[in-house]
Amino acid sequence: MTAQIISGVERTFDSNRIIVSKTDLKGKITYVNRLFCTIADYCEDDLIGCPHNIIRHQSMPRGVFELLWSRLKNKKEIFAYVVNSTKGGDYYWVLAHVTPSFDQAGQHVGYHSNRRVPRSSALDVIKPIYEEMLRIEAQVERRKDAIQASCQFLEGWLKEKGVNYDEFIFSI
Repeated sequence: MTAQIISGVERTFDSNRIIVSKTDLKGKITYVNRLFCTIADYCEDDLIGCPHNIIRHQSMPRGVFELLWSRLKNKKEIFAYVVNSTKGGDYYWVLAHVTPSFDQAGQHVGYHSNRRVPRSSALDVIKPIYEEMLRIEAQVERRKDAIQASCQFLEGWLKEKGVNYDEFIFSI
C-alpha cells in the first residue's frame, strides 16, 4: 500500500443521500453506488475487488474496526462513526450502518453498508474519543496489543458512562 496523501480538506454530501457498498466475507468490495464513487474519487472499476479499507483514513482508530469486525463476524449489525479518505487525500465523516448479508439458503455471504452524513454534534463527542484511542494505539509497539489497548479504553469509557456501545451511539 502506498503512503496516504492527506489534504486536510473535508468533504460532505447531501444529508438525504446514502453511500452504499457491499463486500464479501473478507471485506473485498463487490458493489458500490454512484455516490460512493463520487465522494471517494474512485471509479467503480477501481473499487470492485479491492479491500474496503482502501478508503481507511489514518485518523480512524483500529480499535473501532476491531469492534466492527467482531460484531459482523458474529452476524450482528453495527452502527459506527467513521472518517474515510478519498483517493485525493480529502476526508469525509459518515455514520455507517453495517450488516451481515445472507443468500437465499441463509448462508452468510458478505456485508452491506449504508452511510449517512453524521450530525456535527455527534462528531463533537466522537472525535475526542477517537483521538484518545489513536494516542493509545500509537504508544503500543505491537499492532495487536495496540488495538487491544484501544478497545479496552473504549470499553472502560462506556462503562464509566454506564452505557453499552449501541446505547452510546444512539444517544449522540
